[in-house]
Amino acid sequence: MSNRKKNNPTSVFAPLFRQLKQRPPRDLDTVVHTAHRQAFAKINCLDCAQCCKTTGPLWIDKDVERVAKRLRMKAVDFFKTYLRVDDDGDTVLQQVPCAFLAADNACTIYDDRPKACREFPHTDRPKQAQILELTERNAAVCPAVVHIAEKLETVYRRLDPPAR
Repeated sequence: MSNRKKNNPTSVFAPLFRQLKQRPPRDLDTVVHTAHRQAFAKINCLDCAQCCKTTGPLWIDKDVERVAKRLRMKAVDFFKTYLRVDDDGDTVLQQVPCAFLAADNACTIYDDRPKACREFPHTDRPKQAQILELTERNAAVCPAVVHIAEKLETVYRRLDPPAR
C-alpha cells in the first residue's frame, strides 16, 4: 500500500474522480477490473477488515431472512437485536464494528453475509462510471480501493504542466 494518508485518502483522489465523472473513459471497466484483480492478489481482507470495523452494509429483506435463519432467530427478533432504520430509511447495523466480525477479522456469517458485504468494494461490477462516487468514498476505508484509485490515477490523470 502507498504512503497516502490512511485517515482520508478520498481527498487525495478528488481531482481524479471529478475528472472521471465528467468524462468517463470507454475502457474504465477494463482498467478498474484489472486493477481490482491486481489489488486482491496482493491484499488479504482478513488482514484489514476496515469495512467491517468502520462502515455497515445496507441490509435488504432477503439478507435479514437469510442471516436470521442461520442464527435460528425470527427475522423480527434479528432486526430488533442487530439492525435499525437510519435517517435515509435504509436498514443498517445498530452499531459498528459489525457484531459478526470475529477477533481474527473473519466473518462469523460469511456464507450468509449481506449482499452489500458480498459485493464490497464493488470494483468488480460492470458500469463503473455509474458508481465512481461510491468508489471514491470506499477509498477512505479499503486499501484495495486505494490501490485501484492509484492505478486509475496512473492511467487517466492528466499530468500537471512542468513548472517554468
